[in-house]
Amino acid sequence: MKICCIGAGYVGGPTMAMIAKQCPDIGVHVVDLNQPRIDAWNSDELPVYEPGLDEVVKEARGRNLRFSTMVDEGIAEADMIFIAVNTPTKTFGIGAGRAANLEFIEKCARQIARVSHGHKIVVEKSTLPVRTAEAVKRILESAGNGATFDVLSNPEFLAEGTAVKDLLNPDRVLIGGESAKAVDALAQVYGRWIPADRILTTNLWSSELSKLTANAFLAQRVSSINAISALCEATGADVDEVARAIGTDSRIGPKFLKASVGFGGSCFQKDILNLVYLCEHFGLREVAAYWEQVVNMNDYQKRRFAERIVKTMFNTVSDKLIGIWGFAFKKDTNDVRESAAIHVCRDLLRERARLRIYDPRVSADQVREELLGVMTDSNGILNEGDRKLLEKNVTIVKDAYAAAENAHAVAILTEWDEFRTADLSRVQASMQQPAFMFDGRNVINSAQAKAAGLDFHCIGRA
Repeated sequence: MKICCIGAGYVGGPTMAMIAKQCPDIGVHVVDLNQPRIDAWNSDELPVYEPGLDEVVKEARGRNLRFSTMVDEGIAEADMIFIAVNTPTKTFGIGAGRAANLEFIEKCARQIARVSHGHKIVVEKSTLPVRTAEAVKRILESAGNGATFDVLSNPEFLAEGTAVKDLLNPDRVLIGGESAKAVDALAQVYGRWIPADRILTTNLWSSELSKLTANAFLAQRVSSINAISALCEATGADVDEVARAIGTDSRIGPKFLKASVGFGGSCFQKDILNLVYLCEHFGLREVAAYWEQVVNMNDYQKRRFAERIVKTMFNTVSDKLIGIWGFAFKKDTNDVRESAAIHVCRDLLRERARLRIYDPRVSADQVREELLGVMTDSNGILNEGDRKLLEKNVTIVKDAYAAAENAHAVAILTEWDEFRTADLSRVQASMQQPAFMFDGRNVINSAQAKAAGLDFHCIGRA
């Protein structure tokens, strides 16, 4: 068997590397039009940071795993083609701000139809709105060159930062399709290392909807505990104690009950907004409003955190230096998509704060690009005031202590392990006094922070 994957991003790259590692007799070809990204996959500096991913790629690359920009060749040679391209939220036209932009999915389907011959199994790996497979099938069937196709849905359930572990030992692998033979062909690939009872099969539409629903439920839990964190701060309760108390209820469980500055990443917000759009499309307005509130609560939590910083620091951060610890949306990844740090930094910049930013895996170029994007309006215009703020008030540094030096405050926005073990006395001594610390991820021991002389504030405690 030969496999081609279109898309060498956070999903396609790690997933195909693991398949190649576990199935050395299967040729795996990952294709992408982004030459710098492909070059990075072929180097020692992978474009995606995941613990353990380097070893997986190095074991298979050059043996049965290759990365290239030869999309037509990859499609033509493959028996099974995975589509793992980006499906961002639309920023224009019908459904702007909610619906998924399926432009790249359609282009992939048309390219597959154009260059295919014989029979191909096409696998949707990207997160897609329910019934997308119907459109993909129609495009493929219109090829007119004698090629035949089966379409499967195989959504990914990877958590960034633990992707390699999740690929090796997943909770489940979900395969949706109409052809039992095609479903079995894909199940046999995963069955090389995954127990059969963890490989679930459904119809196409259930598989597509399951991915959106899973992310919506997980995000709902985060927004729920964050809503309670605001009440804890107002009443003197401790959100960690509340989470522990309810998490011991077997009907609820402890996962995704960690209060924070808000969730980020490429999936949660995009998928919930997609779900909202689908509900509106089918006239389910009350259902749409219910799920939209999950996103609204997340936006509120980010906004509330920035406002708390300003209010605590005597109602002004103008010309004050704030050290930012962490810019990725979570630890153990270099992914910054929808990171809470982007929005908190934007709000602080608009209060005229000076920011000194550190993240161990996010490059200075990534930081500046994301801040530029969030401060540019819907017409692509960056006003002169915001341009000057970005140029004058943002500095990127190489470590956490450098970010804190001479700062009026430190804001922790990613839960990197190195922040848990930081020398807080050293941090406090290097800062302006009083030295404020705002822990948006609740990673610092509050007693230790106070013992070090920090004016310490975290999520969900008065």
